Amino acid sequence: MIEAGCDEAGRGCYAGPVFAAAVILPKHFEHPLLNDSKQVKEENRSILRTYIENHATAWAVAQCDVEEIDRLNILKASMLAMHKAIGALKTKAGLLLIDGNRFTKYPQTPHRCFVKGDGRFMSIAAASILAKTHRDEWMHQLHESFPQYNWKQNKGYGTEEHRNAIQHHGLCIHHRRSFKIGWNQEVIF
Repeated sequence: MIEAGCDEAGRGCYAGPVFAAAVILPKHFEHPLLNDSKQVKEENRSILRTYIENHATAWAVAQCDVEEIDRLNILKASMLAMHKAIGALKTKAGLLLIDGNRFTKYPQTPHRCFVKGDGRFMSIAAASILAKTHRDEWMHQLHESFPQYNWKQNKGYGTEEHRNAIQHHGLCIHHRRSFKIGWNQEVIF
């Protein structure tokens, strides 16, 4: 049975889209650096991205923008981004391997959820790498127009520097309004 691994990136960020990837790997695929994207150095993620995109049987990356996140909520937007990525695969999967403990059923395709699946399954790890690198690239591009938030460094996450920039400059069009971001308080999802 053909399995596709799925994962998302950017779910906890204050700004920018949430990205998701779906990856189908050939039977004997391997790479010594492949792991959960959070466990891989940035320069090695770039190496892996190229390797995965050149050697995967099929792969796709999709996103939900800030408006979709604010309209649906971040969990539903993450699921929708995964659905978009799965739908864009050039090869149909017979089983979806999902990182995490929840998933909204994709039509006519069974799925299994795995907490920390990106550390257990190569296809989920590969999806993790693609989602993360594509999202990071997107945030680097947004940084060019909004350098005051330093998204090339913090990628939209709620670092102290990012919170201070919000306090000083306010929110911009790429911030998630539904997160109720406050500069002197915890973010409320």
